[in-house]
Amino acid sequence: MGRIVRTISKDASVVCSAIDGQDIVAEIERINQSSAVCTAALGRLALGASLMGFGLKNNDDSLTVRIDGGGPIGAMIAVSDSFGNVKAYMQNAVVELPLNEAGKLDVGGAVGSDGTITVIKDMGLKEPYSGQVPLVSGEIAEDITSYYAASEQTPTVCALGVLVNPDLSVSCAGGFIINVLPFAPDEAIDILECNISQMQSVTSMLTSGLSVQEIALKALDGLEPNVLDDFKVSYRCDCSKERTERMLISLGKSELKEMANDELTEVCCNFCDKKYTFTSDEINALIS
Repeated sequence: MGRIVRTISKDASVVCSAIDGQDIVAEIERINQSSAVCTAALGRLALGASLMGFGLKNNDDSLTVRIDGGGPIGAMIAVSDSFGNVKAYMQNAVVELPLNEAGKLDVGGAVGSDGTITVIKDMGLKEPYSGQVPLVSGEIAEDITSYYAASEQTPTVCALGVLVNPDLSVSCAGGFIINVLPFAPDEAIDILECNISQMQSVTSMLTSGLSVQEIALKALDGLEPNVLDDFKVSYRCDCSKERTERMLISLGKSELKEMANDELTEVCCNFCDKKYTFTSDEINALIS
């Protein structure tokens, strides 16, 4: 079970949400049987989406982040609910690339940077809010930071990390997002910049034994931070046979009639790999 902790400065001008998502990324690896760089890439996106969706106003609100950078991993999608529970999907789960110049997994090379990051917020309104900006690096965290600056005009810092073991299991995974509100004083921003410059990478902090709460408080050190929220989060797919039926109906009668010619039709969920089987009689019932 993952965990999100949100801290806030004493004057409420700076908020930091931090996540320990090892279990979430481990589930991504289990479902996709992904290569190391693909686990790291989709893991970062899932954790970023979880942090972005966490705290949406209503229980039924959701947030979708889509990245397509033109790299060999293809398009990636992560969907979070307002509690930070998340599900994620990538087109190609096995990509092998040499390590980058820093000797780390080349997430940017797998994702690519010739494309866009799109964020869709479904908050129960007539039309969902959608924002899209060009990718900066394909490293995910930098792209989320750029999205907030360009699309929402909110000064933001995002850091994400996934450490994959040689046997492809997930050693640790986490991240944080810091949002600076418009009324934040210059002194608070100066302190924040100093803190960020002195912080190790997310995976280094987790490996050294820091808890997600300690990371969230460390980011706002000097601003008299308090813990605002502490929630358990998980990889959670909300698929069901009923939702799959609605998806099939949306295909139209002509395509359903072709399916009905087969004795059995199997539909697989991209997010959790669960399979739903429909008989020809069930398909005909959907047609009617």
